[in-house]
Amino acid sequence: MVWLKLCLLSLFAVSLAWSEDTLSSQQESTLAHTGEPSPSSTDNLSFPWSRLRLPRYIIPRHYHLLLHPNLTSLSFTGSVQIQIDVQNNTNWVVVHSKGLQISKATILDQNLAHLSDKVLPVLHHPSHEQIGIFSPRVLISGQKYFLYIEFAADFAEGFYGFYKSTYTTTAGETRTLASTHFEPTSARMAFPCFDEPTFKANFSVRIRRTPEYISLSNMPVVKTVELSDGLLEDHFAPSVQMSTYLVAFVVCDFKSVTAKTSSGVQVSIYAAPEKISQAYYALEVGVKMLDFYDEYFNIPYPLPKQDLIAIPDFQSGAMENWGLTTYRETSLLFDPVTSSVSHKLWVTMVIGHELAHQWFGNLVTMEWWNDIWLNEGFARYMEYISVEATYPEFKVEEYLLNTCFAAVGLDSLNSSRPISSPAENPTQIEEMFDTVSYDKGACVLHMLRHFLTDNVFQTGIVRYLRKYSYRNAQNQDLWDIGCPDAMKGRKNTNREHLNLTAMMNTWTLQKGVPLVTVTRKGSRLLLRQDRFLRTVMPSDPDYLWHIPLTYKTDASGAVHRHLMMSQTDSIHIGEEVSWVKVNTDMTGYYVVHYADGGWDTITKLLRENHTALSYKDRTHLIHNAIQLVSAGHLPLNQALDLLGYFPRETHTVPLLQGLNYLEAIYHMIEKRDEIFFRAVIDEQTWSDSGSVSERRLRSEVLSLACHLDDPRCVERARQHFRDWLQSNKTLNLPTDVATTVYSVGAREDDGWASLLDTYKTSLSEAQKDNILFALTCSRDTNKLQRLLELGLEGDVIRSQDLSHVVMFVARNPQGHHLAWDFVKKNWDHLVQKFQLGSPCIRNILISTTGQFSSPKELTEVKLFFESIKEQASQLRATQIALDNLKKNVRWVQRNLGVLRSFLKIKKLQILF
Repeated sequence: MVWLKLCLLSLFAVSLAWSEDTLSSQQESTLAHTGEPSPSSTDNLSFPWSRLRLPRYIIPRHYHLLLHPNLTSLSFTGSVQIQIDVQNNTNWVVVHSKGLQISKATILDQNLAHLSDKVLPVLHHPSHEQIGIFSPRVLISGQKYFLYIEFAADFAEGFYGFYKSTYTTTAGETRTLASTHFEPTSARMAFPCFDEPTFKANFSVRIRRTPEYISLSNMPVVKTVELSDGLLEDHFAPSVQMSTYLVAFVVCDFKSVTAKTSSGVQVSIYAAPEKISQAYYALEVGVKMLDFYDEYFNIPYPLPKQDLIAIPDFQSGAMENWGLTTYRETSLLFDPVTSSVSHKLWVTMVIGHELAHQWFGNLVTMEWWNDIWLNEGFARYMEYISVEATYPEFKVEEYLLNTCFAAVGLDSLNSSRPISSPAENPTQIEEMFDTVSYDKGACVLHMLRHFLTDNVFQTGIVRYLRKYSYRNAQNQDLWDIGCPDAMKGRKNTNREHLNLTAMMNTWTLQKGVPLVTVTRKGSRLLLRQDRFLRTVMPSDPDYLWHIPLTYKTDASGAVHRHLMMSQTDSIHIGEEVSWVKVNTDMTGYYVVHYADGGWDTITKLLRENHTALSYKDRTHLIHNAIQLVSAGHLPLNQALDLLGYFPRETHTVPLLQGLNYLEAIYHMIEKRDEIFFRAVIDEQTWSDSGSVSERRLRSEVLSLACHLDDPRCVERARQHFRDWLQSNKTLNLPTDVATTVYSVGAREDDGWASLLDTYKTSLSEAQKDNILFALTCSRDTNKLQRLLELGLEGDVIRSQDLSHVVMFVARNPQGHHLAWDFVKKNWDHLVQKFQLGSPCIRNILISTTGQFSSPKELTEVKLFFESIKEQASQLRATQIALDNLKKNVRWVQRNLGVLRSFLKIKKLQILF
C-alpha cells in the first residue's frame, strides 16, 4: 500500500520534495510513509513532512502581516502573505502554526494570480506544531510565490505567543493590553510562519486598534489609516532581515518618554501611565548603551528607533526583540524613593544585556538553538563590558566573579551539559536558556578575552559581526573568523601559534569545569588536570581542556601565563618563591587545588599579609576551598581555617563570599548562636550612604544578622518598621535596608497584614519585590501557605511572581517542605502555566529540592520524579535537582560531625 500510494501520487504530478539531497529524500520518504496513522488527513492526503524542523527548499523572503487584536473579546484575527522562494519542485508548503484557527489558505504566483480557484487543503500536525498547505499545481523550483493565510485565535494563556496582560490603576480600574513573547518557538502562536532562526526575512506589519490604544512593533509607524468602522490601522515600516522570534508587537494605552542617541536613533521608554515617572533612568541608560555599542562594535545600530517597554505580566527578565525590547517592570523601571542601589544596577545590567543583543543575536543569529550561547553568553558578558565603561561607579567587575561561581556550581554536577548541545523539540530548546549558556558562556569569553588581550578580542568579534551581519552563524564560525592572529605578539606563553578552534572546542563541546591540582616540587610547579565533580560517576570519561593558566608569586608582581594542553604539566618558578597563586583574579574558568601543604601556605599568607593578594584572588580562594570541601578534596576544618583571616578583611567582595558560605553552614547546623560577626555588623549604618560596594555589603550583612536573630539588629529593624507604620507608610525607609526592615516587621501578625495591604496598592515594583520577599520570611506556616495560594490564583500576586514565591518560601526553614508539597500537589497546574522546559519550572524544581539534605528526602524526591516520569524524562532540571540533593546528603554525612567538633574546639570563637 505504501508504494501504491507513492505511485498514484506521482501519476498526478504530486512532487514531494523531502530534502536537499537524495539520501535525505529517501530517508524522509521512508519516515513519512511507514503506514503509521497520519497526524491529519484531508481527502486522502497525508501530512507530507515527518521532521521537527521544516524543509529547507522553501525560503521565506517577506511577510506582510495584518493583525486585529480585540482587547474586549480577548482574541485576535489576522492574515499573512509570505513571499517564498521555491528551490525544489513540490506541491506542499509546510509552516509552523500552534493554536491558530486557519480559515483560508491560498497560493499565488509572482503575478499575484491564484494557482487554484478552490480553497486549498490545510493539514495539521499538532505534535510538531506544523501545518501543510497542498497546491494542486506544482510549485516550480526557482520561482517566487506568495502564501496567503487567514487565521484567528484567542490570546494565549501564560506568557508566550500573543498574550493578554493587565494592570490596575490607583482608582481600581483594570486595564488590558496585548503583548508578545516569541523566543524561542512561539511566533507560530501569533501567525503561521517559518519559525526557525535560519529563516530570516523582512516583515511589514499592520495592526488595527481602537483610538484609545497605541500599537508598537519593531519598526516605526509610517502612516495610520482610519477605517470605516472607527478603527485605526497602523502601518509600520518594513523591517530589516530577522528571525521570527525577534518579531514583536504591543497594543496598549501606555505613555512614553523619549530621547535621541548621538547618531540620531530615537530611544523611547513605555510604561503604564501612572508609572511613567519611573522611566527616566532607563531612558538615560538606553541612550548611553546604544552610543557605547555603536562605538565598541564599530557597526551603527541599523534601525531608526529603539523602544523599551515595561510589560506588567512577563515571565523572564526581558526580551531583545529588534527595535522593541520588552521587560518586566522590575527590570526597566526605577523609583529613586524605593529602589535600592542593587535594583539600580540590575536595571542597568538588563538594559545593557538586551541592547547588546541588537548585535549579538539580532544582527548575527545562531544557526540553531544548540548554539544559543552565541547570543546569550555574549550578551551576558557585554553587560559587564558596557556597564564598566558607562557606569564605572558600579564597579561591576566585582559581580562577574559571582557569575562564574554560579556557572562552576552547575558545571561541577554530572547533570551539566556542553555549552553547545543538541536541542530539537521546544522543551529541549527552552532548557537551553540556562546557567551554562548565559554564565558559563560569559566566563569562557572572559577567559578568552584576558588570554588574547582586549584589543585582539574586540577586533575578532567585530570581524565576526561584520561577516555574518543579517545572517546566521555556528559555534565554529566564531573561532574561524574571530581571531586568526590571536597569538600574534603574545608574550609569556608556551605556544607561539595557537589553534584557537582546538582550544575553544575543549570549552564549548564538552561539559564540565577543570580541576587543576598544583603541587610544589622545589623550583617547579607540578600540574594535573581532571574534571571537577561534586558528585561522582565512576563511568565518567576522561576530559582534557586547553587551559590558559595564569599565576602570580611573591617573587614578582607580573602575571605569568602558561597554556596547559595535557593531563600533566610542569612550570619552572624558581627556588626563591615562597608562595604561588594560580588563576590570577579568576580570569580562568577552572578550580585550583593546592596539594601537599599548599593550602597551609595560602592560609598562612592570608593571616600574615592578605593584601599581598588582590580582593579577586582572595574571593577566588574562599570559593575554591568551599567547593573542594563539597567535592571531598579538602577537609572542612581546613577551609574554615582559611576564613580565620576575616577579622582583617575589609573588602566587600571576599566578605560577602565568606558570609554566603557561613549562612549556608548556619542553615545546615540549624543553630543561630554559635558564630557571630559582631564587628562587621556594628560597622554598618542604617542608611543609604557610601559607595555601591559598601551599600551592597550593608544590605547583605544586616539581612543575615536579623535573619539569625541578632538582638541589636532585630530591635533596630523593628524600630524602623514602627516608625514607618506610624507615618502611615509615608516614611521613606533607607532603600538598602528596607527589605530587612520589612522582613522583621512581617514576623508579627499586624505587620504581615499591613505589608500585604501595601503590596496590593504600591506603584513601585521595587517596593513590591521587597515586600513579597519579606512576607515569605514569616515563621507562620499558615501565612506561607496563603502566599503560595495567592501566587497560584494570580490576582493579588501575579502569576509571573509565583516561581519567586515558591523559591522564597523554600528558603525559609519553616517553608522547606511546605513549598515542596505545594509543587507536588499543583504540578500539572504549574506546567500548564509556565511550560515544561521554562526557567520558572527549572527554578521551582531546583529551589524546592535544594534545601533537602537527608536520604529520606532524596528518596521522596525520586519517587515524585518517577510519578511524573513522562515529563521528568524530558527535563535536565530533574537531574540537576537530584544531583544537588545527592551532593547535600554527601556533604552532611562527610562534614556535619567535623563542623560541630571544629566549633567545639574553637570554643565558639568569633570569626569576624
